[in-house]
Parts: sequence; structure tokens; C-alpha cells
Amino acid sequence: MYSYYRGKRVIVTGGLGFIGSNLAIRLVELGGRVTVVDPRVPGCGGDPDNLSEIAGQIRLLECDIGDMGRFRSILSGAEVIFNLAGDVSHVHSMEFPERDMKINTLAHLKFLQQCSSAAPGVRVVYASTRQVYGAPERLPVSEAHPVAPVDFNGVHKHAAEDYHLMLTRIGWLDAVVLRLSNVYGPRLSVSTPCQGFLGAFFRKLLRGEPIEIYGEGRQVRDPVYVDDVVQAFLAVGSVRRPLSRVYNIGGPSALTIREIARVICESAGAGPPVERLFPQELKAIDIGSYSSDLSLARRELNWWPQIDFSGGVQSTLRYLGAHWTRCVDQARSGVCVLAEVEKAAAAP
Repeated sequence: MYSYYRGKRVIVTGGLGFIGSNLAIRLVELGGRVTVVDPRVPGCGGDPDNLSEIAGQIRLLECDIGDMGRFRSILSGAEVIFNLAGDVSHVHSMEFPERDMKINTLAHLKFLQQCSSAAPGVRVVYASTRQVYGAPERLPVSEAHPVAPVDFNGVHKHAAEDYHLMLTRIGWLDAVVLRLSNVYGPRLSVSTPCQGFLGAFFRKLLRGEPIEIYGEGRQVRDPVYVDDVVQAFLAVGSVRRPLSRVYNIGGPSALTIREIARVICESAGAGPPVERLFPQELKAIDIGSYSSDLSLARRELNWWPQIDFSGGVQSTLRYLGAHWTRCVDQARSGVCVLAEVEKAAAAP
């Protein structure tokens, strides 16, 4: 897997964001010739500082993926495309559904049409979400679980999945979908509100505020460390003939949100989490408990998460400590970012 990417021409969309930047850095380390595409849409987590250590070793295109037809030569030369562009906020999708549709659905339709024209048959690995399953009927959730999203983000991400898979069925692309659980680790966006509870927990730490859990925090999640997620992308990008086209990617163990908060607080030397009433707007789109059935990825990709939650939290805190001033400033700017999202959503 590691030697496969040496000299390969690779595109990472959403590459200034949290997962995309970690993937781009690893690809450069492996000798890949990396082009990052990111329009830096407010609220989507794109941050040039995420790639500061490899800034001179990549090509950066600050454009919407729907406009990639202007760079046909780059598309036609791509050997692997990692498609991580989009917005992951479930809350924002309910407040601004048309914005979410443009970012997570329409832009991908345009992009994939351009890919299939300029680079027919190219491998595309798409970052989807476990949110497409909605409230689980059973745990752990396998890829065969019914799709029943409870918010617009899940609907739009599933539509983008279908674009990738339909174009693969008719032979225009060679796409694989990864449905990601809650990802955390270095470069996690702490400036962008409404991008998941883990970002909110670390943002509270940086602001010197207590971590809040809603209700009693009994809901289960399986947080997955970003390096493990990067390994999954690399595995799928390099496999010759994937046996399946959709894989769940989650963490090594299921923990209650209360346990997750406790580990973060204790690792950071912070006070214990506090309970808050569940806000009605969040309760309406809460899926309850979730954990991933990873047996398909283990069997077909030889992939399994290696980092336990406690170790991953310690690594994340070390990163935050090494970039303390910048991360604290970002954590304090969350309200400003939210205002930019609202302004962009209101624009014609």
C-alpha cells in the first residue's frame, strides 16, 4: 500500500479541511504528487494552516469542485481522486437546506460528470457519513442496514453516494464510498460550530469552559482517530478490484458520550463534564446510539482501527498544545464563523 502512491498523481478535494489535510500530508510523505482542491467555504473547516508543513510540496487550487472543468488537464492526469469536499454539519443542513444541497449534492454531480469525462474509469474514494443510516434499528450497524437519514445532510450525502455508485455501475468511474463515524485527532476544526460533539468538546477545553453533555450522555458512539481513517482511504485507493463499494469506517470500541467526555476531561486535567437539557433542535435529529460493524472492511481491506480512544485523545491534546495560540484563537472565533455561514446561506 505504501509504495503504491510513490509518484502517483493524486487529487484530494476538501484538502484544507480536517481529514483531507491529514490525508494530503500522508500522501506527500509517501511520495505522491498531490493536488489539493478546496474553495474554503465558510463553515466547512478549510484552513491553509493545516497544510503549512507541506505548502511547497503540493499544488493548491482554491476553487469549488463543481468548477473543476476549468482544470481539465489536472483531472485527466489524476490516477486516484480522494473526494472529501463538503459540509458535515447536521444542524446547518436543517437551518440552510439549500446551501447544504449545493455543497453536498449539486457540486458533486458537476464534479463527477467532469471526472468521468476527463478521466474515465478513475478511482474515486468518497467520504460519506454514518448519518445516512439515521436512527439504528440494531447495533452494530452493517453496510446492509437500511438508509433512513434524519436530516438534510444525511439525505444529500446519500444522494452524492448514489452519484458515485451509479457512475461506477455504468463504467464511467471506479468509485468506493466510506461511511465515516465520528472522527477526531490533530487538525480537527475547533473554530466551526455545529460540526459534531467532539469538535465542541475540544473547543470548550480551549476556551477554558466545562464540557457539556446533553441529558445523561448514555448514547453510544465509536470515535475513530484520524490516522486510522487516513489508512482506510489509502487502502481503498490502492486496492485493485474492490469486492464491495461501500464500507463502514469507525473506531475500535463503542463508548457512551459520558465516557468520551470523561476521558477527554481527565486527559486534559479539566473539571468533570456538566449535564445540560437536550436542545429541542438537536433532539429532533439525534440518532440515539451508534456503533459500526467493521467486519467488511476488516475482511476485504485488511483494515482495522489501531488507536484506542484514550491514546488518540492524548495525541490530539499534544497537537493542540504544540499549536496552542492558533488553536485557542480559532476556538474563540466560532461565533464569527457561524455569522459567515448565515451570511453565505442568505446570499442569492
